Amino acid sequence: MQHMSANTFGTIFRLTSFGESHGKAIGGIIDGCPAGLEMDFDFIQNELDRRRPGQPQIPGATSRKEDDKVEFLSGIFENKTTGTPIGFVIWNKDHKPEDYNQLKDTYRPSHADFTYQGKYGLRDYRGGGRASVRETAVRVVAGAVAKLLLKNTGIRFTAYVSQIGAIKLEKDYKTLEFQEIEKSPVRCPDEKVSGQMIKLIEETKKEGDTLGGIIQCVIKNVPVGLGEPVFDKLHAELAKAMLGINAVKGFEYGSGFSAAGMKGSEHNDIFENKDGKIVTKTNLSGGIQGGISNGRDIYFNVAFKPLATLMQDQQTVDSKGENVVLKAKGRHDICVVPRAVPIVEAMAALALVDFWLRGRVSNLDKI
Repeated sequence: MQHMSANTFGTIFRLTSFGESHGKAIGGIIDGCPAGLEMDFDFIQNELDRRRPGQPQIPGATSRKEDDKVEFLSGIFENKTTGTPIGFVIWNKDHKPEDYNQLKDTYRPSHADFTYQGKYGLRDYRGGGRASVRETAVRVVAGAVAKLLLKNTGIRFTAYVSQIGAIKLEKDYKTLEFQEIEKSPVRCPDEKVSGQMIKLIEETKKEGDTLGGIIQCVIKNVPVGLGEPVFDKLHAELAKAMLGINAVKGFEYGSGFSAAGMKGSEHNDIFENKDGKIVTKTNLSGGIQGGISNGRDIYFNVAFKPLATLMQDQQTVDSKGENVVLKAKGRHDICVVPRAVPIVEAMAALALVDFWLRGRVSNLDKI
């Protein structure tokens, strides 16, 4: 018999998530959060609100209406963490499992239906069950707690949409005004490009089709020394964090794939002494060398595929191997990328806070 394992992320600061898309609730347990952290519940809820479904200002977002109000059950006393496990829950309210009865014996193209059935011998077909993007709300809550824990370190996480479909923002992140991100319905900090993206989403919606895109994330004020040098390299953990998000197909940091076409003399980040501080003149390394942060900005791209659920009829097969037509039905995103921005930030925060806590353990001067 098969069971579902690997529902936990992290080594010291650990998140275990539970729940399904159309079950009673989703939620999580955060273990390893130090005692004495002052909780900012408004901040945590605001992070959740950035991700939640049914946001009318985001073009092409699902019409599913969820309050996504997080309820903390344990690990907090008088607004501070106690050092014990932090349990929390988000109740599902606008779930319509009857929308998915037609999928009981049908394998949706490019979904997890076939692989879940093959692995476990059964599956929750209501909105994808555990495979649904709904589960990522749990990660956003944990990521918000991680951000609070890192607040006094100065480490800051900023993600934004740099591409939707073929529409690209061709500007270097250092030239962008990050305060413009949340003003854009698609979370692109360039008004002109943002408008083009919105137009493309609206056109694609009329076709009953979907779009993918790219989110760029920048992590500033990272101290030197986060990351482990062999199997737990900082960029490897960031890659794992990002590739574990639903619909993600690619990850690159620093110079990424463009490095393959460069010479070493072009790619090396030369060290210099700047006002008594050793820094690199360039940052093609993306703030990470030898798997360890070097103090420069960490920046990376996360590529999302177009969502597999279309508002078009599709040919597929059922569990008996017979040809069937999958009829378009339900409430779905045309492009999930704008809503995924807080998810990318949350997973980056979970990766960084874990290394930050591990660094305190490995260096006596930091205790």
